[in-house]
Amino acid sequence: MKLMIVVGASTAYLLGSLITWRLLALTGIIPCIAILLGLFFIPESPRWLAKIGKQKEFEAALRKLRGKDADVSREEAEIQVNFYAQIEVKWDKHLRRSRLFGFSRQAYIEVLQSLPKSQMLDLVDRRYIRAVTIGVGLMIFQQFGGINAFGFYASDIFTEAGISGKAGTIAYAIIQVPITLVGAILMDKSGRRPLLMVSATGEFLGCFLTGTSFFLKGQSLLIGWDPILAVAGVLIFVVSFSIGMGAIPWVIMSEIFPMQVKGIAGSLVTLVNWLGAWAVSYTFNFLMSWSSSGTFFLYAAFSALTVLFVAKVVPETKGKTLEEIQASINT
Repeated sequence: MKLMIVVGASTAYLLGSLITWRLLALTGIIPCIAILLGLFFIPESPRWLAKIGKQKEFEAALRKLRGKDADVSREEAEIQVNFYAQIEVKWDKHLRRSRLFGFSRQAYIEVLQSLPKSQMLDLVDRRYIRAVTIGVGLMIFQQFGGINAFGFYASDIFTEAGISGKAGTIAYAIIQVPITLVGAILMDKSGRRPLLMVSATGEFLGCFLTGTSFFLKGQSLLIGWDPILAVAGVLIFVVSFSIGMGAIPWVIMSEIFPMQVKGIAGSLVTLVNWLGAWAVSYTFNFLMSWSSSGTFFLYAAFSALTVLFVAKVVPETKGKTLEEIQASINT
């Protein structure tokens, strides 16, 4: 998914260097239409179908996602066992019963549908608070590492450092795609946590070099080195973000939330992500007016904190089913 996003973003960068912004905005209609048409071919979530009792549709959706000839019996059983366990938890909480005996599948479904729907306040429950902390934390660190500052103002950064903004933006766009592909391959080989820490460390280095280039330029030190450091810093940051911090927080977010709060928790995490994106984009020019070097040193500090957060809080989810991840988070 992230690879396709990066391909689209890089294409927009390259087109933006060739055509006017008005024409570029109009070309955005094309992928919107493609998404609208593609929605007709996307199956419903198997877990959601299991939740509302549509057994045949649940099995068909699971088989469509895994392949017509795939053996989905084990996954189907795991989903259903987890589904019934969640009903028992809800029954115990709301009706003060310890367990259910002798209930048919339809009775389980009717119990679940009769109970209160998940609300935002449910996310502070001790069963979910760690997962929420992980999801929200990763999105905050993803954005406040400065990705939108680099992405939206790459041309301005290069120009202020004394380099051709157009050439720098093209280099930025071209390098994203192959590195994101490498990250997608490594994600299931090296694991999520190691790749996140390597990615955040690279972001720190990229921000530090970019901040150093502006510091040297402001102090008129090592003349001629500041443009080199700026280019190196921006490209190192882009490579590092693309290899891990760009995609992995979204992958982990999709894996850590149990079914009963997945919708509302996912909405909260996405809201935090976009609020962070807005905050970084909105404040960048103000921060640059305050201190060009200080701006990037601030982003470097957030990248350093990301490494500590991942090391201390984020679990490894590689090769685990959703049910196994839930068990590891709640132990």
